[in-house]
Amino acid sequence: MNARTEPAQGEPLTPARPPVVRELLLVAGLFVVYKLGRQLAAGHTGEAFRNAHDVWHLERLLRLPEEGSVQSLLLHGDTLVRIANTYYATVHFPATLAFLIWLYLRRPAHYVWARRVLAAVTAAALVLHLALPLAPPRMLAATGLTDTARVFGPSVYGPPRTDHLSNQFAAMPSLHFGWALMVAIGLIVATRSRWRGLWLLHPALTLLVIVGTANHYWLDAIAAAVLLGLALALIRPPRPAVTSAVPGARTVVPAEEPVLVGAAR
Repeated sequence: MNARTEPAQGEPLTPARPPVVRELLLVAGLFVVYKLGRQLAAGHTGEAFRNAHDVWHLERLLRLPEEGSVQSLLLHGDTLVRIANTYYATVHFPATLAFLIWLYLRRPAHYVWARRVLAAVTAAALVLHLALPLAPPRMLAATGLTDTARVFGPSVYGPPRTDHLSNQFAAMPSLHFGWALMVAIGLIVATRSRWRGLWLLHPALTLLVIVGTANHYWLDAIAAAVLLGLALALIRPPRPAVTSAVPGARTVVPAEEPVLVGAAR
């Protein structure tokens, strides 16, 4: 007789959500490690500026466009540059948190995948921050760039010598860009809307903002994208579910665990 695909007995059709208290602690821990871990690399001022000169010259050797070409677009008007500074200061954490909350509520399996990827990228980034302290382009006189947040506001950073809440010498990789790219990829993978590709506007806008405000080099974003690519290659998303082959049935079966019945009858 013909075999048909049916769900295994007792198998849940929708993946169970992880315990909310545990996930709150894990996500909160991710953000705390991100903030505290960056401070471990603080204090390497001389090395950070030497590395900044090397990165700047490497970009010129690679013929990457100068960051000033993006900043000049923002400096056409005070309003535009203040919007960019506000985006840099306020969108990064809330957008990532909203992304995780939505996945947790609507796509539990994708939530676990995305949380693991973000944790892996963040851990790898912190290691690179320790190994390669890097002053951002706004601090490097050779770039000729303006610290837009300090001049126009709002700014999330104080003077480097007195700012004990963040490590301003952790420019590479840019987790602003890495997290934004993961938010877009995660939503594209987890949804089926024909317009889901528009989520890529979030990392694209983030890239223009972090470069235009002189907080990051192009290579900072490239390094973040490489780390994210490696994490995505190692941590695979859940497979989409398929509908039952029985005519008229509406049962949804996880594609990775089909059970064949009736083949020996």
